[in-house]
Amino acid sequence: MTIRILTTITLISLALLTLCQNAAAQEYPNRSVKIVVGYPPGGSVDVNARLLGKLLGERWKQPVIVENRSGAGSTIATAIVAQASPDGYTILLASPAHTINATLYKKLPYDTATAFASVAKLSLAPLILIVHPSLQVQNVAQLIALAKAQPGKLNYGSSGTGTTVHLAGALFNMMAGTSIQHIPYHGGGPALTALLAGDVQIMFSGVEGLAQVKGGNLRALAITASERLELFGNLPTVSESGLPGFEVETWYGLYVPAATPVAVVRQLNKDVNNILREPATIERYRKLSFEVFQSTPEQFDAFTQSELKKWRDVVQVAGATLD
Repeated sequence: MTIRILTTITLISLALLTLCQNAAAQEYPNRSVKIVVGYPPGGSVDVNARLLGKLLGERWKQPVIVENRSGAGSTIATAIVAQASPDGYTILLASPAHTINATLYKKLPYDTATAFASVAKLSLAPLILIVHPSLQVQNVAQLIALAKAQPGKLNYGSSGTGTTVHLAGALFNMMAGTSIQHIPYHGGGPALTALLAGDVQIMFSGVEGLAQVKGGNLRALAITASERLELFGNLPTVSESGLPGFEVETWYGLYVPAATPVAVVRQLNKDVNNILREPATIERYRKLSFEVFQSTPEQFDAFTQSELKKWRDVVQVAGATLD
């Protein structure tokens, strides 16, 4: 009898919890929502946040505020969201640094793998593998062959130690068996300037390098996406042109605190995906050099876990650390 009573109480509790979560989702959002960004205004993460915030605000008829809390490689903003009320009203808009930092920093005020609920992958922009025109290679296979023939003599520039472009080069070395030397700079602009001057021969660049390629100042070999993208014309992927399985995306995605009700997470995912399906939204993102992406919370969580593993392995091999 006691077991039967306990079972009944448990079932009733679960039913009440489900009803409460569903009610929360139906009411969500009924006040302003905050999107926290770990970088200053004007950068790619901030641009994604402000465009999405505007579109969500129009859909919800509620204010969506973008709060820039830059510093410590975006970990300040991430900690703010990890410690926020788990109600869906404080959202983190993150980039690959979210998963890279889990290994790059020896101690963080949160556990990246467990402190957040994955909501949706929002957009992505691949890196472009570009070289100085003096480098006599036309594709990835030729670059790998040259690097192996001249071990330690080629250099690649990056926007700094531990950045995506640094670790893209480390991953390239790891997978290709090459020893291209890393030269860090204080930002993507100085690194690109060094490449134009021939101080380094190679760089995994963001879309800022595309203008120099179109101007004939640099040569693009491939993009780091999983497939060719219309935005980059007929450029092949690194994977298909000499290094199978190589993929590095500068992705942007949404997270909320881990204890956020599942129904709220799904409602937020549904609203974001509905926005991203609209042709006008797709075009707006493409004008900013981003491809939109749709996913379920489960798919984005699986992607996050795979990114955590990938960058943990790369950071360990590269020996990068920031504390």
